[in-house]
Amino acid sequence: MRFGLTTPVVTLVPRTHAGWEVDAGPDELRQIATTADRLGYDYLSCSEHVAIPAPVAAVRGGRYYEPAATLGYIAAVTSRIRLLTHVIVLPYHHPLEVAKRYGTLDRLSNGRVILGVGVGSLEPEFRLLGADFAGRGPRYEDALRALRAALGRREPAYRGTHYEFADVIVDPCAVQTRLPIWIGGRSARSLRRALELADGWDPFGLSFETLAALLARAREWPQWGARREPFDIVLTPETPLQLDEPARVVDTLAAYARIGATAMNLRFVHHSLAHYLELLDQFAGEIRSMYAAAEGRSGTRRP
Repeated sequence: MRFGLTTPVVTLVPRTHAGWEVDAGPDELRQIATTADRLGYDYLSCSEHVAIPAPVAAVRGGRYYEPAATLGYIAAVTSRIRLLTHVIVLPYHHPLEVAKRYGTLDRLSNGRVILGVGVGSLEPEFRLLGADFAGRGPRYEDALRALRAALGRREPAYRGTHYEFADVIVDPCAVQTRLPIWIGGRSARSLRRALELADGWDPFGLSFETLAALLARAREWPQWGARREPFDIVLTPETPLQLDEPARVVDTLAAYARIGATAMNLRFVHHSLAHYLELLDQFAGEIRSMYAAAEGRSGTRRP
């Protein structure tokens, strides 16, 4: 099991962020990033929305740092932690634009990018940006194929249903020969797309019971049996973890591992920057040790 962080400060979602994050900025983000890097966390994340319509902000929140700029800042102050877009809305962008932007970040960070992408669901934002909402599904799938053809290639070529390019140079390009693509979403369709077109599934907003049932059904799909490459299942506990109850946290992690999680997006109940940094240390030391011991005793094997 690998553990990454849903990064504080960069996204403020009502009812889940801590009060101190409202006035926090680059200094606090740097302390979080360097501490997580030192303690061995696998990745930090940053999501994308360009402009949230005001009536929607009460539900989705209004703050979303721009992912490429934010992860570039994190890359500059860290040395090993990976950089996850969680997620960018792919239909807002041309695939070559994404390949160039995050290929550059991959090169600058020495191969640390994980590209999380989603189809998008906020129709008013699509309209605002002049992007097609109704037809986004087929365009999204073609963009995923185009991205795979472009990432890590200085002279990419692709011909699909919506995108076509050849005789072009994209320099710099990603240094990873197969830069990981994780697909977000909350539907069976998003999981099918991930199995067919990507390297992992990173859903959001689903209960444990829903995830368990969906993953159990998915193991009967032909797409699951056809996989030959490693596939990540990246899950998020329904509520932020209370680290003052370590045994319960370990039970939660073990439960997600049993349904197939290979990585976890972690959120903690915290009250200040200092408290959050303490929790990072506690999880990396005490709780990871407890989890490893429990996993060893149970002989846990990922399905």
